[in-house]
Amino acid sequence: MMQFIEWLTKRRKPLSKLTRSELRRKELMLEKDRARQMNRIKKLAAEKQAIFQQGATEKAPELRLAYAQQFELRTTEQLMISRQLNIRSKELLTVSRFRMLRENADRARESGSRLGMISETDILKLGHLIESDGIRSEAYQERLDEILGTAAEIDEGAQSLSDSGKAVMEIWGRMDVGDIENDTEAFDEADRRVRERQQRAQEPLA
Repeated sequence: MMQFIEWLTKRRKPLSKLTRSELRRKELMLEKDRARQMNRIKKLAAEKQAIFQQGATEKAPELRLAYAQQFELRTTEQLMISRQLNIRSKELLTVSRFRMLRENADRARESGSRLGMISETDILKLGHLIESDGIRSEAYQERLDEILGTAAEIDEGAQSLSDSGKAVMEIWGRMDVGDIENDTEAFDEADRRVRERQQRAQEPLA
């Protein structure tokens, strides 16, 4: 895939000038590529588990060495793809933000949005943030909103991870540490909390 910074700045029609339909096509392309990377990471994780179990039951040193090498190689590939996944997630977030702005163009103009007026300096900042391994997608989202000046314009329900999503993440975290061991119980808790948050969001303001 073309380097994202070139897509942002050097193509005949830069990202900030694309129409809603064009942005949506780019978004779908990135979503498909990210899904492919996620599936590969899952497959590598399963392969590593199988290799580890085979090495644990194998007594011959030569075979154990081979299993250890296989485990190491898959871990290296997993880390490489994880880096690509981090970049792709930030690219997808960028395109989604621009599309949201397009879809809310009238409101954006009324509030003095910078839609379509992103400076070259801002574009370079985005490019560096996207390529940086140290900037995860969550931190990138905050910087992106700051650069685009859209944080106050985007509805909570349109953010990449709402309070409902964070509640689900919290449940998974509790499962990871053993606070919740029953899958059904965990799902019911996550479903309840998401429903409660969505119902509160729909209640009229006093």
